[in-house]
Amino acid sequence: MKTAVMSLHDIDVSEFLKILDTCKGNVYLVTHEGDKLNLMSKLSQLVGLSRLIEGGKITEAYVICDNREDESKLFRLNMFGETA
Repeated sequence: MKTAVMSLHDIDVSEFLKILDTCKGNVYLVTHEGDKLNLMSKLSQLVGLSRLIEGGKITEAYVICDNREDESKLFRLNMFGETA
């Protein structure tokens, strides 16, 4: 079961990618155009993030996580810049 949608705000891309490597379930990037990319795939990370990166930060997107622990990790990074 998928958890709630979380909006990303000025995420540090390198930290975001490090967290994705630790995720246990699928994490989907959803754009405002309706594109949905599974970020567990390195190719999807490259394609999806390259379109959203502006000045080294993610400007606007949403993520949906299959796993609540993954959502918690990404939430902490998104809100507080924390990875632990």
